[in-house]
Amino acid sequence: MNLYLRFFNDETFVHTVDEALDFLRTIPEITVDRRMEDELRDYVNSEVSYPKRYKVHARVYFIVIKTNAASMAEFKANRKSDGAGDGEKLNYNKFYLHLKDERPGWYEGTLKYKQVLQNTMTGKFEYHDAAITVRCKANSASQCYERIVSFLKDKVDARSQFPSARGKNFVWTYLGKSK
Repeated sequence: MNLYLRFFNDETFVHTVDEALDFLRTIPEITVDRRMEDELRDYVNSEVSYPKRYKVHARVYFIVIKTNAASMAEFKANRKSDGAGDGEKLNYNKFYLHLKDERPGWYEGTLKYKQVLQNTMTGKFEYHDAAITVRCKANSASQCYERIVSFLKDKVDARSQFPSARGKNFVWTYLGKSK
């Protein structure tokens, strides 16, 4: 089992916990103490397969990932092609490269968001999943998103939450040029 460690732009691929600790000691922001050493050894020896985040300061972490890859190049290549989930993510990101492309016409956009509604039994407000599909004239998919959010802000509670246009909760289709 090998390890990939990353702290902002500093990253390494190591074969042992001691090599990982040596790498961490080279980063001035990170103080390697006995507790951190024990946690890292416990993580590596455990059956846990998901990545581990270690807190350095408030809102600052470094990440450790266990891998069977033999090198950094193999690790990075596997991350781009592992399983259906990562493949979908890559295609999905490629799809959103065209979000701001100027292409006037009709768009159909579907937005999934969190809507605030009052619970009639308790009188308290709760978040509920909601979705809206709209067909509108726009110059780009990004403008379609903006029009949907603008419309919803006038119709739903101000505490409702809208995802980013680049997120998986906004899907659009170009329907064709307007006449």
